[in-house]
Amino acid sequence: MPKYVAALDQGTTSTRFIVFDHAGSVVAADQREHEQIYPGPGWVEHDPIAIWTRCQEVVRAAMAKASLTPADLAAVGVTNQRETTVVWDRHTGQPIHNAIVWQDTRTAETIEELARNGGQDRFRSKVGLPLATYFSGPKVRWLLDNVPGARDRAEAGNLIFGTIDSWVIWNLTGGAGKTRGAGSTRGGVHVTDASNASRTMLMNLRTLDWDPEMLAVMGVPAAMLPTIRSSSEVYGHAVGDLAGVPVSGDLGDQQAALFGQTCFSAGEAKNTYGTGCFMLLNTGAEPVASKSGLLTTVGYRIGSEPATYALEGSIAIAGALVQWLRDNLYLIDTSAEVETLARTVDDNGGVYFVPAFSGLFAPYWRSDARGVIAGLTQYVNRGHIARAVLEATAWQTREVLEAMNADSGVALKALKVDGGMVHDELLMQFQADVLGVSVIRPKVAETTALGAAYAAGLAVGFWSSQDELRANWVAGREWRPAMDASEREREYRLWKKAVTRTFDWLG
Repeated sequence: MPKYVAALDQGTTSTRFIVFDHAGSVVAADQREHEQIYPGPGWVEHDPIAIWTRCQEVVRAAMAKASLTPADLAAVGVTNQRETTVVWDRHTGQPIHNAIVWQDTRTAETIEELARNGGQDRFRSKVGLPLATYFSGPKVRWLLDNVPGARDRAEAGNLIFGTIDSWVIWNLTGGAGKTRGAGSTRGGVHVTDASNASRTMLMNLRTLDWDPEMLAVMGVPAAMLPTIRSSSEVYGHAVGDLAGVPVSGDLGDQQAALFGQTCFSAGEAKNTYGTGCFMLLNTGAEPVASKSGLLTTVGYRIGSEPATYALEGSIAIAGALVQWLRDNLYLIDTSAEVETLARTVDDNGGVYFVPAFSGLFAPYWRSDARGVIAGLTQYVNRGHIARAVLEATAWQTREVLEAMNADSGVALKALKVDGGMVHDELLMQFQADVLGVSVIRPKVAETTALGAAYAAGLAVGFWSSQDELRANWVAGREWRPAMDASEREREYRLWKKAVTRTFDWLG
């Protein structure tokens, strides 16, 4: 009997393959970065071929590290950076353009055009989302309108669209396939799950199917779209390095972290600190409309069970700001050094850094905003800048938590956290301080990959129930608030003041 389940975690800056045992512990892992492509201000792209190459590399490396074969794996799940959009030829497997990344703002004019009749919330009751450059539907429209011949090819049925999960699963299960000779293979399956589909602006939140009105509004031919499946079922079987392994889990990365943190009950929440920062609150079997700038999204759907919904607060720039400090300003050589640099000072020196590089996401949804460093004096040094970089993530999280408390009517008593930045002890203590609640990191912090593995394992009976998964969750570290309440509120007022300076920059 296979002893393990694996997850292919394709993120914004890197790809990981992680193998887990029945207790949810990591058995083997490998991770590799890919290039961030910036064709112009606010434009962000990835090479889909390079991403698939990284996927294959991390699979081979992780399997080799533990001397595993495909027969050792009961299933593999996929989790992915959401909203990032790929359009490719169904016959050749070749993308027609680089992937347009979720952070990309090139669709701003389309968003403004659509908002003229009905405003930013024109489609929110149907899709749970405001009109924003963040989502996939407008990105597909841009590709069809700007790549020569693309719309004709799409309408003829030759082009297909997918978020990164669809691209990875399609390739993992055979891709374009081979039709001749002894090595012939069937083509890959073209699917997505309800959590990823809910981020496109094309899926109806209640029917969990593509919405004809939204397809017409966005100008996306229905023939391009993947089939929407549940987050936990067998979609097909892998070829290549994982030949024969059931591919049976699919969750957008933030929903995967919610699942991996075992937030299975309404009212449970998690915050993931990655490239961006994403807080999700399980709201149960009914979608909850936000009045405070949050997104209504599908959390997950397991097999034939009803969907579980969530409220989400999305922050565009968190760990990406640390990378910017490393790659653009060269103030640090590695991302981990930001904490060491920040500890060279006792506080932020009066500096607040609002990283609105591609506008502001929740709770503002201001595509006209751009980044600001406020409060500079001659006293400020590089340590203060590093500290302000870390604190920016914590302050943005507080704004999202306040919105979540307002929408849910329940004040959160503790916050489960995960993602790469949760190993920064200075940030986690500051986060507890500015929230005024405990921050808890689980023993296994790789909860995004773990959530995809859990979904895949449930589909094939490797785990029997969500109760069994919940029993795996163990707290690893807890930070409790220590900041004086008056100081917390004074600093928060200054942060909010800095945020207002980012507004209307492009106006």
